[in-house]
Amino acid sequence: MRRVIRTTAAWRLSIWTTLAFALGTGLAFSIVYFLVAQGIQERSDAWLRGEAKVLAQVSADTPRDHLYHRVVSEVVELATREVPDERNAQGESLNAVFFLEEDPNNSDGPLWVGPTEEGAFLTAIQRAKPVAGIPQPIKVDGWPTTFQVVALYENGRTIYLGLSNRGAEHLLGNLIRRFLVVWAGTVLMGFLISYLSARRTLLRVERITETVARIGTEDLCERLPAQAKSDEISRLSETFNQMLDRIQSTVNQLRCVTDAVAHDLKSPVTSIRGTLESALCNEPTEMWRESIGEAIEGLDRLLHVLNTTLDVAEAQAGALHMDRSTVDLSDVVRKLVDLYHPAMAERRHEVSVDLESHAIVDADVHLLNRVVSNLLENELTHLPAGHRIAIRLRSYNGSTELVIEDNGPGFPPDVSNRAFERFVKGKHSPGHGLGLAFVGAVIHAHGGVVHISDRPAGGAVITVSLPASVLQPA
Repeated sequence: MRRVIRTTAAWRLSIWTTLAFALGTGLAFSIVYFLVAQGIQERSDAWLRGEAKVLAQVSADTPRDHLYHRVVSEVVELATREVPDERNAQGESLNAVFFLEEDPNNSDGPLWVGPTEEGAFLTAIQRAKPVAGIPQPIKVDGWPTTFQVVALYENGRTIYLGLSNRGAEHLLGNLIRRFLVVWAGTVLMGFLISYLSARRTLLRVERITETVARIGTEDLCERLPAQAKSDEISRLSETFNQMLDRIQSTVNQLRCVTDAVAHDLKSPVTSIRGTLESALCNEPTEMWRESIGEAIEGLDRLLHVLNTTLDVAEAQAGALHMDRSTVDLSDVVRKLVDLYHPAMAERRHEVSVDLESHAIVDADVHLLNRVVSNLLENELTHLPAGHRIAIRLRSYNGSTELVIEDNGPGFPPDVSNRAFERFVKGKHSPGHGLGLAFVGAVIHAHGGVVHISDRPAGGAVITVSLPASVLQPA
């Protein structure tokens, strides 16, 4: 169990988060601790300096008689009562104050008020030699902590007032211990919260991983459950579901293309095979040569289908090779209309042409020829005899627009929305469903658009729009 926990990302995230939190809170407490210690020390020094001046003034104003020691001692006792009576767990008082006055003119000796005899304190003071008016720590033998001592020199007398640092150290020690308890509890709670939060978040990622692992090439229907939250993981799930939709659509299209190619290639291959078998059964006569010619024509048709399929696939994948140049689209359309005019006249089609001259586009002229040829071939193949075809070419707003309009029956409803997809054709269409797919793929590869619409009076309108070239032909 421990090994499983440590191998999860939630463990590593929570460890680093907790470590950063622990270091941050430790640094913050250190700053607070030093500020509190400095404040306590400044308060203690201010009290020492103020009381030392008061006691020096009392000593100067008190007559030097037999009551002098008693009066000054009582004033010192009153001053010591201002210090908080802090005690430890054993009930011992932690704050100790001493007062020492040395007067060379006093035959009774130094005036001493303190917790014990003055010997150890006198030795410590003589060893430290404190500077007048500046509190400084002095170590007294027999005492566990130092005394903060201030000295005043007035009229030949020297006054020393000292306060034990034991109370302040005890207060700071309690502060440290309590902080460590609170700090440890907070860090532990922070670790648990961060681990559970990270684990809960990463469980959603784990569900994504498990779903991905279950998805195979045969079954792309499974999706990630929709998340009620709107966060990064929810958006990841939505993006992943959209990616699965695209993959499933692509796989379905691939299967449809494969089935359609297999179906469309079956008939010409069977026909070619039958023609060649018939030729093998006959003597090398003129009929034999005709059979071979029919087989070659069938192979050419088959090769044309394969090449067109590959071109459409490359164009849709953005890998179609194009040799762009400045092309006069009106010249291309006029030549191809003249080429198809006899076939149109044979089917009794009335063709009207309205072409704007010098409609310049930046395109591959060979692909553009095939596009216009496919559009005219589509009209020739699918439009019943005796109809009108209008071909217009205009340039405006930076685009060149080619419109081919007829008054025929139009596209079937189930085909019009998918006419530019591969192998999509009408039920009675003799083609393979690649002509308009090639047109759409090549036009999109050139940065243009093509769409189909219906005429109000009946018929179909195919509109091709290409970006106009900013260059002019030489």
